[in-house]
Amino acid sequence: MNYPLIAAFTAIFFAQMIKYPIAYYSKRTPKLDIITSTGGMPSSHSAAVASLIASLIFEYGFASAHVAIATVFGVIIMFDSMGVRRQSGEQGLVIDAIIRHLSQSNLDSLSVQSIKKELESPEFETEIIDNYEDLIVTKYLGHKPTEVFAGIITGGFVAVVMRLVFLAFFY
Repeated sequence: MNYPLIAAFTAIFFAQMIKYPIAYYSKRTPKLDIITSTGGMPSSHSAAVASLIASLIFEYGFASAHVAIATVFGVIIMFDSMGVRRQSGEQGLVIDAIIRHLSQSNLDSLSVQSIKKELESPEFETEIIDNYEDLIVTKYLGHKPTEVFAGIITGGFVAVVMRLVFLAFFY
């Protein structure tokens, strides 16, 4: 059995499943689709790579090349989720707010045809867009540093639990 791989996928699943209760108890009114969305507390990407790294440490030792490779890619993934992905989500929300303000909340006055014409240029490969609502970003795509840190803790926890399960049943 491939303990590191199973632990990493279990961490993704677990992190996604606990997003709803965390959002609910933090006094927000979450939608159920938060379970399948990117962003939110905890970061499932961070949980996956943290679980993978911890599992590889348990399997091969800290000095292993496996651990080194996973750590480098894990750090890249975590920084990306806090950087580029988060900024693109924030920019999408700001652009939406600007367009809504300029159109004074009357989206019918916004020329969807002009937006479609711009997006159908050779630089963009898009599907057919029927209305403005299909263009907007409705949520953050990335993570706050606290969400990434919570993902790391979640991934480490899952790796330890999965290690105990594997030791009890498979070794």
